Amino acid sequence: MSAPAPWVRDDNAALFTDLYQLTMLQAYWREGMNEVAVFDLFSRSLRERNYLLACGLDTVLHFLETLRFTDEALDYLATLDAFEDDFLDDLADYRFAGDVYAVPEGTPVFPDEPIVEVVAPIQQAQLVETFLLNQITYQTNLATKARRVVEAAQGRTIADFGMRRMHAADAPLRAARAGYIAGVHATSNVLAGHLFDIPVTGTMAHSYVEAHDREMDAFRAFAELYPETTLLVDTYDTLDGVRKVVDLAEEWGDAFRVAAIRLDSGDLADLARQSRQILDAAGLDDVQIFASGSLNEYRIAEMVEAGAPIDGFGVGTRLGTIADQPYLDTAYKLCGYAGEGRMKLSTDKSNLPGRKQLYRVMDGETASHDVIALHDEPHDGEPLLECVMRNGERTEAGRQRPLDVLRERTEQRVAQLPDRLRALDEAEEPYEVRLSEGVSSLLDATRDRLEQQMAVE
Repeated sequence: MSAPAPWVRDDNAALFTDLYQLTMLQAYWREGMNEVAVFDLFSRSLRERNYLLACGLDTVLHFLETLRFTDEALDYLATLDAFEDDFLDDLADYRFAGDVYAVPEGTPVFPDEPIVEVVAPIQQAQLVETFLLNQITYQTNLATKARRVVEAAQGRTIADFGMRRMHAADAPLRAARAGYIAGVHATSNVLAGHLFDIPVTGTMAHSYVEAHDREMDAFRAFAELYPETTLLVDTYDTLDGVRKVVDLAEEWGDAFRVAAIRLDSGDLADLARQSRQILDAAGLDDVQIFASGSLNEYRIAEMVEAGAPIDGFGVGTRLGTIADQPYLDTAYKLCGYAGEGRMKLSTDKSNLPGRKQLYRVMDGETASHDVIALHDEPHDGEPLLECVMRNGERTEAGRQRPLDVLRERTEQRVAQLPDRLRALDEAEEPYEVRLSEGVSSLLDATRDRLEQQMAVE
């Protein structure tokens, strides 16, 4: 019998964790510590972005719903000689039965604001840290990058082409989902299209053209099979390839239905202008021009601002790997245990104690500032943290929604931001995030208590 496929699945995801989560879990178990804890997942900084676009919540809720230690997982842990038999027996009954609060996917967030807050017995809340950070961090970072690409394109079509150079198999699926929520129109990833009902798109590879003796033969055969296709014209000489498309149109007459040409190399803006002239002169003004090739938001913005006649962009490596900012400064920190505020005092790595609510205060139709308050502290503005899971089960707010609903929400939320935050360059005036009186008071009281404890130890 062959070994199980080496993928993260529902039946092995409990082991998708750092070893120290499990060793701490056993230590809590041995000490009888299992009071209710509060953990916040947040980002300490924006890393040269003007906002982050929260994403990944549905993946997290599915993980929490299905989290189990199978016999296979427990047998493996027993081989590590780090865990007592009685502890492993208890793990067999492990279920996440806590509460989860989160901002809806597609919501812009800022430093120190809770993206997800977990309220559960500490043995449950601690174990899930690694998976939550892994998924929320990547999907939020990817959605943020994708939104920048969408903004740069100013309404032109964006297709996700990045899966071949992304990091392993899970990332392209999460990227396609996060990108679509952020406004990307389609993906080349067929499995993502199937799983998430995202439109799939694709053209042809240079190898298809190269495999034919003549470029025209390749164009003719492909367009016969896929009449409304996009033809890749830069395998040899780009403008000569465009002229061959014109020749094909003249040859086929009314039967010619090719939808677009694709430029994948060279000076894309200049080639697009020359290609447009050739196509228009032949009466092919309805044939669109699609561009790809090492694109990011800055190159797209330059071409759009220069008036390049490009109708859509395929964005791959630099989007999928988030090449300019491949990580976020996210953290999952204990901020309450057994009814008391908890926090780190470390320089540059402290966190805000207590359960929280996040309020967005509007000035007309535009977001003015946010306020981080205590969860039961009334404040002006719209509360953003929703209870998405209670006692380990999804609430109405946490139920799975069609991506088109999340996509529309993203458009509405981003439209509320001040214009300076939607620019690609870092805003001179950052968005303001304030602490409420309650959070400020608890922060001071918690810090004083901890410093006093340190002084007597």
